[in-house]
Amino acid sequence: MRFLKLIIRSNATQRIIGLAVALYMQLLAWTGRWQVLGQELPERWLAEKKPFIVGFWHGRLLMMFLAWRYPDRVHVLISGHRDGQLVSRSIGYFGAKTVVGSKSRGGAGAALEIVRLLRRGEVIAVTPDGPRGPRMRAKEGVISLAIMGGVPIIPLTYACRPRKVFSSWDRFNLPLPFCRGVFIWGDPIDVPKTADAKMKEEKRLLLENTLQKITDRADDLLGNSATDPAPPEGVQPGSN
Repeated sequence: MRFLKLIIRSNATQRIIGLAVALYMQLLAWTGRWQVLGQELPERWLAEKKPFIVGFWHGRLLMMFLAWRYPDRVHVLISGHRDGQLVSRSIGYFGAKTVVGSKSRGGAGAALEIVRLLRRGEVIAVTPDGPRGPRMRAKEGVISLAIMGGVPIIPLTYACRPRKVFSSWDRFNLPLPFCRGVFIWGDPIDVPKTADAKMKEEKRLLLENTLQKITDRADDLLGNSATDPAPPEGVQPGSN
């Protein structure tokens, strides 16, 4: 078992897996019928090189490269874990770049790099519930990044049918070939630099609620059952 883990973690194996994932993503792009709703504003900002943060749930990460026409302008924040490295390899085939860091690994350095990129007019993509959950619960970190960078957050989601929903913590959605898919962009969320703790929490909840709302809408448009968010941190299932 240990030998198998070493093989899986090796750079050569990670490259092979990353390529396989990228090829599958391309297959989905070619065979699927994808629709994007509400893209006018983010597309204009991308064209004008106006920086912003795009936030989407971890379980809806796979096909995000299809949501914008300028993948080389997007930098995805990933964890330093091998899963994050796999994401980096896979999306790199489509031109997207990555910034490595999380709350427990290299967070401060990643935040400084993100601010530098935003000031240069780049776009940062973040999973507010990643890398380990709770599912569909936004953390305050994305709000802090918006304040530091002086940029708005735009929620984004997608749904697909047919799909495979895994029992992982994020209820990862895997589109199947020849699927129908819909992306939905939400309205920008501005976070003032002068925001106090109360306003930060209000903006965090607004992002969380907006992402849940547009995700439910996307699933409903395709006739999917909704994905329920996990209980907030510190709250046990079934507790009042």
